[in-house]
Amino acid sequence: MSADEAAAELARLEAEAAAAAAELKLARAQAALAAARAAAVTTDAAPAEPASAEPAAAEPPAEPASAEPAAAESAQPAAAPPAGGPLDDGEVARIAQGYTFDEATLDLGALVNGAPLPDAQIRIPLAMTNRHGLVAGATGTGKTRTLQGLAEQLAAKGVPVFAADIKGDLTGVATAGEPNPKLLARTEAIGQAWEPAASVTEYFALGGIGTGVPVRATVTGFGPLLLSRVLGLNETQESSLGLVFHYADAHGLPLVDLSDLRAVLTYLTSDEGKPELKDLGGLSPATAGVILRELITFADGGADVFFGEPEFDVHDFLRTAPDGRGVISLLEVPGIADKPELFSTFLMYLLAELFEILPEVGDADKPKLVFFFDEAHLLFRDASKAFTAAIVQTVRLIRSKGVGVFFVTQTPKDVPADVLGQLGSRIQHALRAFTPDDAKALRATVSTYPTSGYDLERVLQELGTGEAIVTVMNEKGAPTPVAWTRLRAPQGLMSPTPAAAVQAVVAASPLLATYGTPVDRESAREILGAKMAAADAAADAAKAATEKAKADAEYAKQKAAADKAQQKAERDAQREYERILRTTGGSTRTSRTREASPLEEILGSKTTQSIIGSVIRGVFGNGRRR
Repeated sequence: MSADEAAAELARLEAEAAAAAAELKLARAQAALAAARAAAVTTDAAPAEPASAEPAAAEPPAEPASAEPAAAESAQPAAAPPAGGPLDDGEVARIAQGYTFDEATLDLGALVNGAPLPDAQIRIPLAMTNRHGLVAGATGTGKTRTLQGLAEQLAAKGVPVFAADIKGDLTGVATAGEPNPKLLARTEAIGQAWEPAASVTEYFALGGIGTGVPVRATVTGFGPLLLSRVLGLNETQESSLGLVFHYADAHGLPLVDLSDLRAVLTYLTSDEGKPELKDLGGLSPATAGVILRELITFADGGADVFFGEPEFDVHDFLRTAPDGRGVISLLEVPGIADKPELFSTFLMYLLAELFEILPEVGDADKPKLVFFFDEAHLLFRDASKAFTAAIVQTVRLIRSKGVGVFFVTQTPKDVPADVLGQLGSRIQHALRAFTPDDAKALRATVSTYPTSGYDLERVLQELGTGEAIVTVMNEKGAPTPVAWTRLRAPQGLMSPTPAAAVQAVVAASPLLATYGTPVDRESAREILGAKMAAADAAADAAKAATEKAKADAEYAKQKAAADKAQQKAERDAQREYERILRTTGGSTRTSRTREASPLEEILGSKTTQSIIGSVIRGVFGNGRRR
């Protein structure tokens, strides 16, 4: 190479190095500015690196001999990560591209790489929300606010939402939020144009316990599988309970409340009812006794109010407001905090009802309903194989009915693998590893994520409140890159709506007229009660007839004996009479008629015969009743 060519090559390399340094400096300056903004209002933002801190590779070489190393470094300017972040510029660009969609989306937040990057927005396609999802994280990491934000955006796009509100924290969705400098600084740092907004909300309460339109279910509708789960029955007892339900259905016995079920069990273990199940294998008295005792305990605990009529129609969860916004249905359940199995199982009942009544719709532009299953670990704890299999089937198939299900829990290990495999979107808040079991669960969680530029085992323990590791399904059904995300703030109130406002909404609900007043119609208890009363009456009548027949037979026997004795007495009296006549000189049958003596006249008079007859009857005790 000539001296001129060498000089030209050196100049070209210097120019490339200067351009690369400028690009790197600009990227670092932008990251540092975002970090400085966040640091002014939050304590968890990473400190910005001084803009002047640049690598030696950016310096132009002083001698030609150093041109090759300089060129090598300048050829890969993206290899150096931005200030304080684990990702290089290429990875940031790849993640931003992975969350760019053509269709309608829900905005989750901004990518974090040391500091939030407002130009790198993390989203989920609206059509993919019916592919189910998981919101997980330790207590206090922001799961509830994430749920609230998702619900608000879904409703704003015309999708009805159902969510259970155990502690009343979600009621704020019905009230516009209140701005403050800290909130606005945070939302500005992630590129969120925050404005206060209230969502159309309907409040429900299980069995009317608490504030809300009562939601009830009949025992028949609830079914033996879910009821066995609530009662804690083993497989044998569950099978027997299924047999009882089968009998009630086959014989037209509506099981409306728990007293109906107790009545059927009592009947089937009675002398009248035992033959009814003979061809079906019968019902063990010991098993029936266990079920009855569990039902009594269950009812005494207050659960009886959840069963009855009018039964709730889950179509009422699919409503939209006149302006096209979806209605957010909140099931307020603070009154059953001590009955977690009932709460979780009742939610599963509602989901199963949706699966039963909704038609197939395939892949739609948006879901018919998104169902948030809070405290999901309660649903699966100590669940039987049959119960878990039913959940897996429902979750797998309900997607085709246009319903998306998001499970909200503390760790992914709370959800069985078969269910977890159906969840296309994951928003994982911080996890804690205080115990060996926690550490094991953390490693298991990390192993389920796609390969990324993060040390997830460390990052998942360092996430701040309101931050999460996110991966969702893109429009083609493929997983998006793993993204450390600072989540958007809800536009509704992040504290509970005042109780008076909630009560006013409930009082004005058009559903109150339908579900507000319980109905007690004729059901299994009354039908079996009437049947058993009729059987008792028939038994009493039969018993009375038997006793009457015995009494009549005894009377006839005594009467026959009395008549026989009377006839004998009369014969004896006649013989005595004839003997007296003979001894007093009376004539025989062949003698001629002669004048009666005075004694004969006395003895032959009707008065004397009546007296003699009375004496004889007194002696033999065979006097006739008059």
